[in-house]
Amino acid sequence: MLQLLAKRLVQAVLILFGVSAITFVLLYALPADPARMLAGRSATAKTVENIRHELGLDKPLVVQFGHYVGGLVQGDFGRSYAQKTEVSTLIAARLPATLTLMAAGIALEVLFGLVLGVIAALNRGKLVDRVIMMSSFVGVSAPQFVVALLLLYVFAATLGWFPMSGYGTAAHVVLPAATLGLLGAGWYARMVRSAMIDVLNQDYVRTARAKGLSRARVVLRHALPNATLPIIAMIGIDIGQFMGGVVVVEAVYGWPGIGQLAWQAIQQVDIPIIMGVTLTSALAIILGNLLADLIAPAIDPRIRSH
Repeated sequence: MLQLLAKRLVQAVLILFGVSAITFVLLYALPADPARMLAGRSATAKTVENIRHELGLDKPLVVQFGHYVGGLVQGDFGRSYAQKTEVSTLIAARLPATLTLMAAGIALEVLFGLVLGVIAALNRGKLVDRVIMMSSFVGVSAPQFVVALLLLYVFAATLGWFPMSGYGTAAHVVLPAATLGLLGAGWYARMVRSAMIDVLNQDYVRTARAKGLSRARVVLRHALPNATLPIIAMIGIDIGQFMGGVVVVEAVYGWPGIGQLAWQAIQQVDIPIIMGVTLTSALAIILGNLLADLIAPAIDPRIRSH
């Protein structure tokens, strides 16, 4: 366990350094000028140059990156160009909303995906299987804003069951989480179906059936735990995606998460915020995958021997 944690810690440092370097170079390769955005269109060249000097943007790229990495080592994500506030403070303020949406969205998509995937696998080749697979394909292909607007129209505007937008109560999280759950469930359903079909053909499942165990016990006790291993790895990736924020969903529902913060920063070319959100998402993916590696052996003891 300690060896795994040490190995992942080294990998995390290298990954975060690589992500920060690539993102930093790409942001500064863009034609947009943060100093010009802050100064405004009517600002003189002298004013723009003064702002650029104040922000340190007139220094060589290597020097700027070195200064940024030096701050990261001390836990300093920098200061927002536009909001004049520490990036860590801005991210921390948005983190509760993001974590809430992440937990609810992942829970719903996993629940829907598991149920639909198991049903499809148990009815392989039948009409139910074809309908579920077709629906899952439609789900993963549907644009986020279309699903979000449809749910808003039906359940908020027409039926009035949920608020149109906002954050703070359980009612506010239902529609955004349902949007993400419906869109993500298709991937999980297809993965669970494939894994379940493979597991159901294994010798130990046939043995369990030969012993006279009920179908429900064979599926829930013997087949499903092994079929969920790919799901655990996928959840680790989803954690990073949700931490980065689903920008479209947050925009439609007025959800004050990290994704909305990143979108506002992109519009303002606020590089410190973009860097901060990117690194936060990368760290979330690393932690999510580490958590998946720690949970997998508890579900399948065979992994412990490797």
